[in-house]
Amino acid sequence: MRLLVTRPLDDAQALAERLAARGHASTGEPLLTIAPDLRAPLDLSGIHALVFTSANGVRAFALRSPRRDLPVFAVGAATAAAAREIGFANVASAEGDVDALEETIAARVSPAEGPLLHVAGAVVAGDLAGRLAARGYTLRRATLYAAEPAPRLSAAAQAALEGGTLDGVLLFSPRSAAVFVELTAAPALRAAVGRLTLFALSPAVAQAAAAAGWRRVVVAARPDEPALLDLIDAE
Repeated sequence: MRLLVTRPLDDAQALAERLAARGHASTGEPLLTIAPDLRAPLDLSGIHALVFTSANGVRAFALRSPRRDLPVFAVGAATAAAAREIGFANVASAEGDVDALEETIAARVSPAEGPLLHVAGAVVAGDLAGRLAARGYTLRRATLYAAEPAPRLSAAAQAALEGGTLDGVLLFSPRSAAVFVELTAAPALRAAVGRLTLFALSPAVAQAAAAAGWRRVVVAARPDEPALLDLIDAE
């Protein structure tokens, strides 16, 4: 299968290698560029544990602090692996989405143990802080990076779409899905997308990308990369 991979550069290369190992060809087209903010405030005083909802947050934290002694709650396996790679030992993975992350935190730590710190980007999906607050937790937020949308498709991606050399597109977040919809609004590109299959990480991603007018939309059984790769293999 020939696929367009839309992940940021830090994640796209490893994904391309995993796809190739399964017999799939891919073209990289990052729709978001991750820009760490090295001047953003980061106060770890009194923090009981860190919360990461993406590997981007882990990498941004690594640039700002040598601390690796705090417990970590990660939204999924890839984020947990990134935390372990930079030296965290006590890492709990929710193996899912923000709903699963909330439940994992509630099962493993008491609100009385102290505030949690969510290391995040400038745009955050969902209201994890509000939901945890309803359970008595304090979730602070450190905005250590921004995800900047691509201003246009590259010439290579546009040629692949219009030339009919792709079978599908991988989208991993509602925000990248919205960027893809915006960048493929031209009639020729919209017609090209109408011949493709969308491989969406979650129903929320599929909903955000629906306006692009896909031939087919398929959604991973779980909101993680292994489930998405299994879905691609099944196709």
